[in-house]
Amino acid sequence: MEQLDAALVDSSRPGAVVLGPDGIGKSTLARLAAEHLSQRYPDTVVRWVTGTPTERMVPFGAFGHLVDIADVGKPAALLRAARASLARGVPGQLLLVVDDAHQLDILSATLVYQLALAGTARMIVTARGAEFGATPEAIAALWSDGLLDRVDVAGADAANPAGVDEFIAELPTPARAVLEFLAVAEPLSVTDLAALAGDGAVAEAQDWGAAETRARADDPADVVAYTAHPLFAERTLAVLGREGARRRRTELVHRLSQRPSDELSDRLRLACLALDSDAEQPVAEVIAAAVQALRLGDLVLGERLARSALDRSGDLAARLALANSLAFQGRGREAEALLAAIDPAELSEPELMAWTLPRAANQFFMLGQPERATAFLQTIRNRIPDAGPRVTLDALSATFAMNAGNLANAVDIATEVLASPSADDQAVAWAASAATLCAARQGRFDEVEPLARRAMDAEHPGLLRFTVGLGQTTTLLMAGQLEAAAELARQFTDFAELQQPGRAIGEVLLAHVLIAAGEFGHAATLLGPASAALERTGYSWGPLSLMLLASALAQQNDIAGAAKVLSKAESRHGTKSALFGPELGVARAWRLAAGRDIHGAVAAARDAARMAERGGQHGVALQAWHETVRLGDSRAVDPLTRLCGEIDCVAGRLALAHAQALAARDGTALRTVSDEFASLGMRAAASDAAAQAAQYS
Repeated sequence: MEQLDAALVDSSRPGAVVLGPDGIGKSTLARLAAEHLSQRYPDTVVRWVTGTPTERMVPFGAFGHLVDIADVGKPAALLRAARASLARGVPGQLLLVVDDAHQLDILSATLVYQLALAGTARMIVTARGAEFGATPEAIAALWSDGLLDRVDVAGADAANPAGVDEFIAELPTPARAVLEFLAVAEPLSVTDLAALAGDGAVAEAQDWGAAETRARADDPADVVAYTAHPLFAERTLAVLGREGARRRRTELVHRLSQRPSDELSDRLRLACLALDSDAEQPVAEVIAAAVQALRLGDLVLGERLARSALDRSGDLAARLALANSLAFQGRGREAEALLAAIDPAELSEPELMAWTLPRAANQFFMLGQPERATAFLQTIRNRIPDAGPRVTLDALSATFAMNAGNLANAVDIATEVLASPSADDQAVAWAASAATLCAARQGRFDEVEPLARRAMDAEHPGLLRFTVGLGQTTTLLMAGQLEAAAELARQFTDFAELQQPGRAIGEVLLAHVLIAAGEFGHAATLLGPASAALERTGYSWGPLSLMLLASALAQQNDIAGAAKVLSKAESRHGTKSALFGPELGVARAWRLAAGRDIHGAVAAARDAARMAERGGQHGVALQAWHETVRLGDSRAVDPLTRLCGEIDCVAGRLALAHAQALAARDGTALRTVSDEFASLGMRAAASDAAAQAAQYS
């Protein structure tokens, strides 16, 4: 208790996490500490959140009563809105108590981590330690990252199941009914429990110590009940058995369906309960819940709900939702089987569009059939007379052209889409994200941020935000702003990306920056697991992750590791990742350099630079020519001079200065270049220039 009080008042951190086994008294400690702080600082507003197995089923389940998630959008935007709404209406100091945090859904766990990271509220978090069971990564990071003080609670062993079973068996029937309903859905309002278990049942359960009640912070009149011990729900479910639990869920779904909630988390929770009950929800409501789950980033829940709706109805909307959830998880063949079963001749124009877009994207990326996808898209376009849908199809074709390395075509199409009054949000998202990355790789850096803002203002389907992010980080790197690039990249990896493959792609973004900074070990640590996760998908990020990993390993002189990864990158590379062909050439160059074949390395880097120039990727070509200089190429002055005449940026000017100093064998100038690279944080380039300076001193 003393440790917890000190953590809330005297610590440089915003609070503490209390760790220990179930039933050891963590919740009691948290309640007492909250009371102590409120007595010491009367303006403290306490918000209490409790994780339960039921709340864990839905995004923001435990926080549903505290944060506004009605405006559904991207997970990262939702988290920002949740942080803002949590503090709204708090005139003084906010104390957030998060009880049983190991039972939080991923979005809620992420929100807790971000609040601790920001330090904008005092916090008490209780959880099982890792030794007592699985804990969400974001919660474990609260103590492993040193964000909150750690208080370990030791004591007598937790209650044994046999003793709990005996206690439950002795409960009066109404009190046991309360436990049974809470076992299938916790928490529940006292009003609902009274209707289900009888008047006085909750009070009786409290008297026996089986349940406890708590008023909602946002509405003191709304009193909810929880089980009084973590084992009570677990053992009650065991006693109920599958059929008994299903019966209680059915009764509960009938009750909750009488009072539809405006809260999205409540609707998703009800949809989940109904899946395992005999009280089926209308198919349209299940499909709507599936779509909302997907937009919240919960691909597994979206799949469960969509599959249930499809099994019951065969509805096109259910089929599309299920196909999207499978495709986003990298299960392209399953998605294609679902979509191929549709006869397009039977579809209306809106239905045809809703079917065409995910199928074409799935063919291009997940199935690795870019030519087939492009032809399919054009065939459908020829069948549609209306301008709006045609513009949307064009926007997707711009994305295809970009990934295939045809930047000029991609930019032309994207420009037309963005100028069209018929372009909807989806079309703008595809076109603007493609245009953002194309501009960065072509060296049109002034255009990147306006395009990025246009893309970010649109609703993003799938993972387009990462395309925008790569354009932005590339631009910052070329401006010599490595710290800003790293900070931006970390926004994609600070638990804002909640499921794969989003998490892995975010780590590729960060690793790209780390390689530029010469932090090859850190980059390789990220890219190893990321490339493995992306290997199961068809995204072009997969080959890129392998290319970057090969470069990072080679620049650490891991010859065998680099050769193995490079071979895999070459086998995965194709039309859908042609955009990143120069990166593959650079990886080959560094692998050869690691094997002391400097002549071959320079030749490979030159090939990569020329490939970039031929493809109109002049910004990338500028980077690749500098790689040749780092490898000792004294003939890169002319191409760098030409490119710097087109592109004005810090990295380009410094690359040219490096090439000129090397060509002149000017040790003093090379040392100056080395110092300038070091001042920007480009440590590997600085080291290479310094080594070259030593040769000519």
